[in-house]
Amino acid sequence: MTTRPEKPGERQVPLPTLLAQAKDLTIEQLHRQLHDEGFEGVRFRHGSVFRFIDPEGSRLTVLAERSGFSKQSIAEVVDELERFGYVERTADPRDRRAKLIRLTERGQAGQLAAARILGDMERMWARQFGQDGIDMLRRMLEEIITRRDE
Repeated sequence: MTTRPEKPGERQVPLPTLLAQAKDLTIEQLHRQLHDEGFEGVRFRHGSVFRFIDPEGSRLTVLAERSGFSKQSIAEVVDELERFGYVERTADPRDRRAKLIRLTERGQAGQLAAARILGDMERMWARQFGQDGIDMLRRMLEEIITRRDE
């Protein structure tokens, strides 16, 4: 898919579509690099846990609320991550009937690797497109997110 009109009057790809494509490419590269570094099995849906889990662990209901997914969907993701050795379920010290989902050492290492990889990508983009351009893009995206309800 091209990003610019090839002929006069031809429509450009909508900006939200370009943002989605850039996100998809970024996540694809992230997962490829994670796999190459030994973090096998990490998929897009696993971000619903990795992105929203507290350092001390989170309840399933909290992860579902933060991610916008159902408790059943998050439970399936947690089951997968548990099989891969990235998370564990432990008793919640505040309520022994409840379970906390916590990152294992492997999960913490994967989360740190992902942060480093994403930082590396951003630095590469800054070299390719200039730090001023990246700073402007960041400000614009932050503003879009801040004003989402307007």
